[in-house]
Amino acid sequence: MQKQRLMKKLSTQILLLVPTAFLVYVLLFKFYFSICYNFLLSIVNERLTSYFIAYLVVGLPIFAVSFLVFRGRFFSSLGLKSSFGYGFVFALISAAPMLVGYAFIYDFNYTISLKQIVTGAVFAGFFEELYFRAFFFGLLFRFTKLGFVSALLLGALIFGGFHLYQSNDSGVMFGVFMTTILGAGFFAWLYVESNYNLWLIVNLHFLMNLSWMLFDAGDNALGPILSNVFRALTIASAILLMLQQKRKLQQDLVVKHDTLWFKK
Repeated sequence: MQKQRLMKKLSTQILLLVPTAFLVYVLLFKFYFSICYNFLLSIVNERLTSYFIAYLVVGLPIFAVSFLVFRGRFFSSLGLKSSFGYGFVFALISAAPMLVGYAFIYDFNYTISLKQIVTGAVFAGFFEELYFRAFFFGLLFRFTKLGFVSALLLGALIFGGFHLYQSNDSGVMFGVFMTTILGAGFFAWLYVESNYNLWLIVNLHFLMNLSWMLFDAGDNALGPILSNVFRALTIASAILLMLQQKRKLQQDLVVKHDTLWFKK
């Protein structure tokens, strides 16, 4: 009975605090990220360091709520204590179709800079998965009765909205929006079924972005048909590899028909 009361209290705290902190982060990112970055740049005079610190600053509401609710379990609650090595190997195998396929069909992008790689692949992969998947989706799905779709929906819509800057064409914008929403669902599913290994989805996000950038596979997240063929193969590889791992460990899938909307 005492444990049930504690779990109910934890669930209530998360339902109240997590969406609030996440929306504050979204507003800070939208209206103050550039201001913060330019201010830090004027002090530090180093672009990548300023960019990294700016990401941390706008994420302060997320870190504050995570620490307030979980304290000593702060890192594990966000999937940060999971195996980095396993996550990287899984991601490397899964991303092979994009890495190898793009190398064969596209020319190498010699104009790309280290700053573009770090900001567009490293930082984007880490912070987007930490804030959107581990914090917002992850805490809601793990510690409340919200199901997979219920916990994912708002974050996925915002995640899609964050990528609309990539085009001014309404058709392309819709394609980008839908592609990133489906991507949010894909990474969220992998996060859950990997027993909340944040490094797995961070590394896969990083390698997929890196492949896209190194071989100039497209101008936006939608991309041309041929690029999406290899992206689809990478997604299929990750799903099949995860299912194979679950069978090998004799583990049931977490995301099922009875956990889609609400968990019992």
